[in-house]
Amino acid sequence: MHHNLTPAIPGFYSDPTMCAGPDAVYLATSSFELFPGAPVFRSTDLAAWTQLGNVVHRTDQLDLATFRRASAGIYGSTLRYRDGRFWFATTNIAQAGEGQLIFTADDAAGPWSDPVVVPGTVGIDPDLAWDEDDTCYLTWCAFDDGIAQVTIDPATGEVLSERRSLWSGTGMKAPEGPHLYRVDGWWYLLIAEGGTERGHCVSVARSRRPDGGFEPHPSNPILTHRSTDHPVQSVGHADLLEWDGRWWACYHGTRPRGYTPEYHVIGRETMLCPVEWVDGWPVFREDLAPAFAADTALDADFTGPLGPRWVSPQGSLDGVAVDGGALTLSAGGAPARPVGIRVQDLAWECEATLDVTAGTARLLIYLDDAHVYAVEADRDSVRAVGRSAPFEQEFGRCAVEDPAAVRLRVAAHPAAGLMMYEPCGPDVVDLEAWADGGWRQLASLDGRHLSTEIAGGFTGRLVAVQAVVGRPRVTHFAYRPTQS
Repeated sequence: MHHNLTPAIPGFYSDPTMCAGPDAVYLATSSFELFPGAPVFRSTDLAAWTQLGNVVHRTDQLDLATFRRASAGIYGSTLRYRDGRFWFATTNIAQAGEGQLIFTADDAAGPWSDPVVVPGTVGIDPDLAWDEDDTCYLTWCAFDDGIAQVTIDPATGEVLSERRSLWSGTGMKAPEGPHLYRVDGWWYLLIAEGGTERGHCVSVARSRRPDGGFEPHPSNPILTHRSTDHPVQSVGHADLLEWDGRWWACYHGTRPRGYTPEYHVIGRETMLCPVEWVDGWPVFREDLAPAFAADTALDADFTGPLGPRWVSPQGSLDGVAVDGGALTLSAGGAPARPVGIRVQDLAWECEATLDVTAGTARLLIYLDDAHVYAVEADRDSVRAVGRSAPFEQEFGRCAVEDPAAVRLRVAAHPAAGLMMYEPCGPDVVDLEAWADGGWRQLASLDGRHLSTEIAGGFTGRLVAVQAVVGRPRVTHFAYRPTQS
């Protein structure tokens, strides 16, 4: 029997990290090229999670568009609370050659500081840990030497020791995502390894000191779903927490579907389960995990500021204005960056009402610039288009009845009615427009072209709006799951 089938935070919220704050548990995730970046959540029961904001919330804090490509930006991170302050250590991959970054905040909701750079710590996935003497250890995945460590002044980023190598895992590829914990006189080094694909897993080693001498668990890895038929795959990149007398783990996983090799479409999602300590080692108890039921619906009438779920890939929200019950988008000499939210469900629909009297706009499902399905409207017509680079095609078209109120809908649902040996994608994506008093389907497309297995990378789908020409307006945007 399989356990822990539902994410605690569904959708593209990967590389989770959590800590106990003064009044609740706080959790943050990677976000790659999305702005705002590094979303932060709060929970008082580890079942219901509320997004408070984002660590990277100003464009002058960090440049997330340097590489102008998918899967750049914010990688694996560590969130900790110490001495009345939240600390967030992370990697901006565009600056990975300079060193790791540390942000701070008095309130997890923000505002967050500008980052300090820890020079010379080249690599990804930094961790922060303190010993009883208040010495701060920065541990990270070094590109050239597995898991490395230095002691630092976290307030300034100054490096206070020589670099040392801690452990390179069990011999699998890509040892990464380290976290250090002190429990009952032992220091535990938890890492991910095996790569973030189907071989992903969690391994652990321990030592009597934080800076070396780590001996691996005799039965590593301690968490993996590789080579099983578990519906959640690629589990790994874990972090541990003690809260209210009980230990918990957060980690990420994917929910692939469709014919072999199977396809996952909404990214790596945050999972949680209890942890027990047996003979001095952590044991992941997925069989004791609760059935999480996140509320993912969103109905936006744009009468107030955009909430923290709204993001833009490789862009900003500077060119987006909320005014008079509408979201005004602006395109210059080229289409603007999409603005939207993460898709958080395997079956869902999203409807938008557009005013295209002053421009052309799209409602789109976006994985990256090369993998997009969209319904696009101008004053005269609506057309359904798809791009799976290098190919792009128009699939259907209909006339616009009222350019001031064009209703568009995109939806995804499981590929139904196929036998297990018949090739099919992970889902079917419908692109629709309201015409002649009802919804007209302009295209019904195989969802595999908007999957990580086709596009590559570390991200998941967004559903978004986009200005193509001029200054179109969005007067309504509603997203809802359609299957429990």
